[in-house]
Amino acid sequence: MNKHPEYLLNQISSPADLKKLDIKQMQKLAEEIRTLILEKDAAEGGHLGPDLGIVEATIAYHYVFDAPKDKIIWDVSHQTYPHKMLTGRALAWLDPDHYHDVTPYTNPDESPYDYYAVGHTSTSIALATGMAKARDLMGNQENIMALIGDGSMTGGLAYEGLNNAAIEPHNLVVVVNDNQMSIDDNVGGLVTALKKLRDSNGETKENPFTAMGFDYRYVADGNDIESMIKAFEAVKDVDHPILLHINTLKGKGYQPAIDNEEAHHWVMPFDLKTDKTTVPMPEGPTANSVAMDVMKEHIEDGDKIMAINAAIPGVFGLDEIKEKYPANYHDVGIAEQESVAFAAGMAKEGAIPVLFENSTFLQRAFDQLSHDVAANDLPVVMMVAGGGMSGTSKTHLGIFDQVMVSNLPNWIYLAPTTLAEEKAMMEWAIKQRKHPVAIKMPTKRVPEGQEFSHDYSEIKYDIKPGKDVAILALGDMYSMLGEKVADKLGASLVNPVSANILDKDTLDKLANENKVIITLEDNLVDGGFGEKVASYLGDKDVKILNYGQKRVYTDQVPLKQILKDNRMTVDQIVEDIKNA
Repeated sequence: MNKHPEYLLNQISSPADLKKLDIKQMQKLAEEIRTLILEKDAAEGGHLGPDLGIVEATIAYHYVFDAPKDKIIWDVSHQTYPHKMLTGRALAWLDPDHYHDVTPYTNPDESPYDYYAVGHTSTSIALATGMAKARDLMGNQENIMALIGDGSMTGGLAYEGLNNAAIEPHNLVVVVNDNQMSIDDNVGGLVTALKKLRDSNGETKENPFTAMGFDYRYVADGNDIESMIKAFEAVKDVDHPILLHINTLKGKGYQPAIDNEEAHHWVMPFDLKTDKTTVPMPEGPTANSVAMDVMKEHIEDGDKIMAINAAIPGVFGLDEIKEKYPANYHDVGIAEQESVAFAAGMAKEGAIPVLFENSTFLQRAFDQLSHDVAANDLPVVMMVAGGGMSGTSKTHLGIFDQVMVSNLPNWIYLAPTTLAEEKAMMEWAIKQRKHPVAIKMPTKRVPEGQEFSHDYSEIKYDIKPGKDVAILALGDMYSMLGEKVADKLGASLVNPVSANILDKDTLDKLANENKVIITLEDNLVDGGFGEKVASYLGDKDVKILNYGQKRVYTDQVPLKQILKDNRMTVDQIVEDIKNA
């Protein structure tokens, strides 16, 4: 049911309807959009601060320009809820029964007003340069705009894009949405440059954008609709590259999001009256708390250790390290390539870098994982979060980390089945100074387990013996699926410990003693752990079944459905084994 039938937004089925409104009506529309963002995020969770801050700029854009002929590329696209509401998708905010009709990022399958499936940062300007060049080549005239900000300017590709955008001979507008924030505080020299521009109302001679050749414009209040309409009208159809710098307030309209921007960048479902989450928090230790305890212990012991992350400390609970031990913490901004190369440099100088990376963002640093770390065999320690199958957007899947890291020389990829094992692996990785080591942090709930120490220089599988069938269940899959299937079949259950280093002696033994071997992994099956096992045992008289996610992009598909589609329920696996 439509929660707000009286809203003006009900009359907006496309930007053409928006163009009929006056300023007062547009201001009312902005209030409605903010209310709907808050109501839906409170019920479902989602990006909050970025969307609240971009409302007026979005209304002004669609009032002035002629989308979808004129094109706007939203960087990260985590601030496109207002854009979606104004381009025919408002029902997904007006009616709770339709909350799941749209994805949280731009999506060309969803609307002609979206041009890319984008969920990673700093790509918009580079994409816009290609679109502008194609437009020129084809003799077209449309306006091309990239809207970047909310931390995206700290990523390296943003600078590569700017470098090329500055020499575009015709229309190209880069809007820098400067809300003085990223997911966490913005970092680096660009912070200084933007502050000088804001403090001088865009007049300072120390302007990196004019130095590159851009026609630079500044809007002091990017949350004022009239100012934004004037700014957009002034750059529409201009025949050269322009950089439009707008000063906006992240979280505008909701005081808790202004007071604590990091906590409200993305939120779980919450109570609008109290601002407290309605999702019960896990009790006892977690994968994050274990990693933080290890870090704190080594810092307190005086080890030359550094926690490094790329603008997402909240994902790991790194705020305590950041606040209590600032000399042992470094945030490089939204720049995964820099974070990995930075860690390589630290390792070369003899320090102990511990990288905290999210699986889905790690793919941005593949070259550095290979060229700078693996090719130099540097003892970088990397904790990988979010590496597993999930019901997220196709832009944020965590199913590629194993395939990326495991297939590079020198990297050792470990996968704990308990929190105690995570700790033991981390302790060993920090102490050894021979090779780069990645540890796949549990994404599902795993047992605590008994504390122990272990040497992972040689991988030895841990086996609970059974009969006829052996189940190699990597990491999360051990307790999530492996134990259940083993119980049903009386099968041997094996913890393989590593995603890429095989215990060949044990595999030979298992192949001789069993009729069927199955592998379970919480990642892409193609190029993954299971295929390594199958390849090694290819000449043995044993049936091998590999389970993981197919090589497809799922998009907001519930995890239960993904598991079913990949025949990864207990009953499906038992059926397959019996048929084998």
